[in-house]
Amino acid sequence: MTTPHVVVVMGVAGTGKTTVGPLVAEALGVPYAEGDDFHPPANIAKMASGVPLDDADRAPWLDAIGAWARDRGDRGGVVSCSALKRAYRDRLRAAAPGLVFLHLTGARELIAARMATRKGHFMTTRLLDSQFATLEPLEADEAGVVVDVAPEAAVIAERAVAGLGRLP
Repeated sequence: MTTPHVVVVMGVAGTGKTTVGPLVAEALGVPYAEGDDFHPPANIAKMASGVPLDDADRAPWLDAIGAWARDRGDRGGVVSCSALKRAYRDRLRAAAPGLVFLHLTGARELIAARMATRKGHFMTTRLLDSQFATLEPLEADEAGVVVDVAPEAAVIAERAVAGLGRLP
């Protein structure tokens, strides 16, 4: 990339947004923000109990992430955010025009296996099917790249940075 962008690392739970995001941020020389930190406590409690969030739950979370992205301006940054629906990505772009998406994607079985081994995270594997059902992949008119999560994190980040570098 010739100028810094804000990159939203998106995808269903368990794709490695929190692992890959900081690697991409480091490679781009910009700060990283963990999207889960923007959730209000009620959202975390709801997800921890195995209940999927609805659009009303997500609105303040998306607005907080959008404000962070807007405040980054042309300095760039990387933030993780599932951004599963086009409407969520549109909301983020409305707050911070010019941001781009890095969609981490992979087989449900691989993602479920990775989620089963992680400790201390509020998102349970019980919500994975609802995440896949909600997911609307990037459309042709959305600036971004799609990277498969089967390789190790360093390879995923390398492919992501290369793909982002080809964006206008």
